[in-house]
Amino acid sequence: MNTALFLYIDPGTGSMLFSILIGAVTTLFFLSRALFIKLKVIFSGGKAAVQDTSYKKYVIYCEDKRYFTVFLPIAEEFEKRQIELTYFAGTKDDPIFEKAFTYVKPECIGMGNVAYAKLNMLSAGIVLMTTPGLQVYQLKRSKHVKHYSHIFHSTTDSSMYRLFGLDYFDSVLMTGDYQGEDIRMLEKQRDLPAKELVTVGCTYLDLLKEKIAAIPSEENHEFTVLVSPSWGKSALLGLYGEKLLDPLVASGMHIIIRPHPQSRISEPDMLERLQKRYMDAKNVEWDSERDNIYAMKRADLMISDFSGIVYDYTFLCDKPVMYANAEMDTMPYDIYDTGHEPWAVTTLQKIGIPIKEEDFPNIAEVIRNASDSPELAKLRAHYKAEAWQHIGEAGKLTADYMISTMEKIDAQETAKTDGK
Repeated sequence: MNTALFLYIDPGTGSMLFSILIGAVTTLFFLSRALFIKLKVIFSGGKAAVQDTSYKKYVIYCEDKRYFTVFLPIAEEFEKRQIELTYFAGTKDDPIFEKAFTYVKPECIGMGNVAYAKLNMLSAGIVLMTTPGLQVYQLKRSKHVKHYSHIFHSTTDSSMYRLFGLDYFDSVLMTGDYQGEDIRMLEKQRDLPAKELVTVGCTYLDLLKEKIAAIPSEENHEFTVLVSPSWGKSALLGLYGEKLLDPLVASGMHIIIRPHPQSRISEPDMLERLQKRYMDAKNVEWDSERDNIYAMKRADLMISDFSGIVYDYTFLCDKPVMYANAEMDTMPYDIYDTGHEPWAVTTLQKIGIPIKEEDFPNIAEVIRNASDSPELAKLRAHYKAEAWQHIGEAGKLTADYMISTMEKIDAQETAKTDGK
């Protein structure tokens, strides 16, 4: 008789065990490296110049190819200045590998725990990333990294990350000054040291601004509605699904549905159900392009929820937005500890046109009557200026910050060495 033994480890326990394992491996790694250096000095009679050959001065960590547009303007600045930059990519199909760079050195380090294992033992000067949760989950601060910097991949609230998302960074590079208010509030609440906060603008919007301007207008254009929500149970498709899409499709207007990339990972069954339901509808198009600008360029109006794409569309296209649900459960996020509503929600209520569930059956009429008033246009311009500063300069300002930060750190270390 054969007996099979199956062991189950829940995700939380698995995460904890991985953290313990990586902690042990990291400790052994640094101890062995320290021993090697010590032996090297001893055998050279104490005269050896100790050099860390694995040290990388400037590092970008791009966990997923969808953040490539955030980092490209920065990489181009380093290339233009002929300064070496290490670009750690999560996947082999990251577009960085298609670039003929000389000074930007791309390397695929995998995703998730595989990447964290490498990053946790990294020796570097400054590391720039969009990934939050440093020192909270599996991604730990390496003892041999001098400075960790976070750069936003959205123009919305700094407190819309999961709890403690930015707490353990040395600096945060913001798209607009307003994002610093919540960071400072949480630092005081949690008795954290003040981080450097620098407003550099929005790298990916700078890039998309140029690209969307180059896209030719459609010939024989028909009125197009772009449905582009966030993901999860409180997002547009998860909350309403057919209730919204059925009358929208029946309206005869051209409909582009662009699910959030995370929906394809976290809620594939819901997407498959909806795609099957409208597979024969000639006026329905599902968009999965890497860049959202092609769908946005064609759309005359967007229907969304609390998704950050609302601001991409508003700032790049200056067209009206309707929102069917701007509420979300804030408890798992830093915003919950601030005690106020997210900027993204309160701003959407000012620049967007609300639509309620009871309006869905008459959605075509509601859209036709949607008014893009001069007042709404003025409000869009106001919040664009607040959230997207230094337009066209983000890549340069980010590179400036990384380089000046390392110059200060190097100068401080030299002063300490000379003072001994």
